[in-house]
Amino acid sequence: MHSYIFFTNILRLLGERNMTKSELADLSGVSVSFLSDLTTGKANPSLRVMESIAAALEMPLPVMLERTDLSKEDLATLAENKAHKVLPQGYEWVTAVLPEQKAFVVRKWSEEAKKKIQALM
Repeated sequence: MHSYIFFTNILRLLGERNMTKSELADLSGVSVSFLSDLTTGKANPSLRVMESIAAALEMPLPVMLERTDLSKEDLATLAENKAHKVLPQGYEWVTAVLPEQKAFVVRKWSEEAKKKIQALM
């Protein structure tokens, strides 16, 4: 389960930052082919590799392993390098670490936005 969460977060962060796997490979020292295998669920990264990728994405590793809110459909779209098509224009994925009360409010906003997006698609 943690590998699914990890690689969906990699794909989401790449999309958020308009970063390619090649750019991530350069920053992390992990090969593009391994990143491709990882983001399609074909590879199992070591802790050292996960730490390198998290550092390159400037995201704490525990946050990348905690959870993901991507659906399997979103994941499939991201895995095909079509991140810009996951969300309609005017929407974007955002990652934040917030106090509980603020996180509660943001989750409510997210639920509302997801309903609006589903109505658009």
